[in-house]
Amino acid sequence: MTLTSFGPANRIQRSAETHPLTWRLRDDGEAVWLDEYQAKNGYAAARKAFADMDQDAIVQTVKDAGLKGRGGAGFPTGVKWGLMPKDESINIRYLLCNADEMEPNTWKDRMLMEQLPHLLIEGMLISARALKTYRGYIFLRGEYTTAAKHLNRAVEEAKAAGLLGKNILGSGFDFELFVHTGAGRYICGEETALINSLEGRRANPRSKPPFPAAVGVWGKPTCVNNVETLCNVPAIIADGVDWYKSLARDGSEDMGTKLMGFSGKVKNPGLWELPFGVTGRELFEDYAGGMRDGYKLKAWQPGGAGTGFLLPEHLDAQMYAGGIAKVGTRMGTGLAMAVDDSVNMVSLLRNMEQFFARESCGFCTPCRDGLPWSVKLLMAIEQGRGQPGDIETLLGLVNFLGPGKTFCAHAPGAVEPLGSAIKYFRPEFEAGIAPASAAVPPLAKPITVGA
Repeated sequence: MTLTSFGPANRIQRSAETHPLTWRLRDDGEAVWLDEYQAKNGYAAARKAFADMDQDAIVQTVKDAGLKGRGGAGFPTGVKWGLMPKDESINIRYLLCNADEMEPNTWKDRMLMEQLPHLLIEGMLISARALKTYRGYIFLRGEYTTAAKHLNRAVEEAKAAGLLGKNILGSGFDFELFVHTGAGRYICGEETALINSLEGRRANPRSKPPFPAAVGVWGKPTCVNNVETLCNVPAIIADGVDWYKSLARDGSEDMGTKLMGFSGKVKNPGLWELPFGVTGRELFEDYAGGMRDGYKLKAWQPGGAGTGFLLPEHLDAQMYAGGIAKVGTRMGTGLAMAVDDSVNMVSLLRNMEQFFARESCGFCTPCRDGLPWSVKLLMAIEQGRGQPGDIETLLGLVNFLGPGKTFCAHAPGAVEPLGSAIKYFRPEFEAGIAPASAAVPPLAKPITVGA
């Protein structure tokens, strides 16, 4: 799997006007350090924000641009920023970057942090200015060792250049930034579990309300944004709302561009910056090159392991939240996976649910007990030992673990692919149900209570 935003040479001509996230990337895949980043107009947006805009203007610009979270939930970023308290007496606030990218089949943030670390730092600097936060943390997946090394080097470069630390750009504004590597838990992608982990606590999600904007890390107002979300901020400030909105395709309700990808047995697996509103077919055929010779597309997930499966007939859906919702699932992270015709869906789902069951924090009963239950049932069906009624039990779990019925969104995301797989590929599940005569072996002798 290559970490690239390059596609077929005749398809992509990256420029600042069309590819705000990736136009600075080097062709050799090496990181863009401070001198080169500034030569490519880096930190110009930060200088504009500090010199010409007050905090409210920055927040309003991001809100007007329609920027939404790129971590999977899609909450409007400007609205989230607007939840931070306006009370000037609260002088300790935090900005957290959620870089705990542990969604299976997702690696977009890794590319940005490894190859464009200063883009993330600039995005956080502008965001800190808007939110009046004096300290920031990049909460990084512990396995991303190269990203950690590159981010730490970029932070030191920015400090030496007066772009982090005290009195930034002569404005009187102070902002410190730290890279914090986690211990490797999927649940840390949930913002309040991330906050608990940063504080040194067990990574359980917190009750909401209060929301982090009111009571976050160490009890102070806190804003948590995803890596890709923060990396969009400099271009919005530098080039304006109308330009940013113009990047999306007609019909898309989401603005700007998105890092999208395709993995699986496709000819050209990779990662590309594309406008919201491209179709799944364009992504699959024009960029990923379709299936490798000898394989057929059986199903696909549009945005990570926690999104429902779709069929080849759904490839004409537009890749934005509302477009994917029309065919019954979620946009998620925007990195799709192709399932080829050699894959048994029961085995694939058993593997997925094992991951989700292992990564549950164990806090609430539906998730703690329901996900392992689904694994046991799927394992039995996979081995041809399924009992009559097991499929109905699995569908019951999909309902019981659905949105609004668990403490956080972990379980609903875990069972969404399970429900869709049964919907589209039920015969494969039925094939693992043992005949009724063999399902329950007869008792050797009747059991008498008290015998």
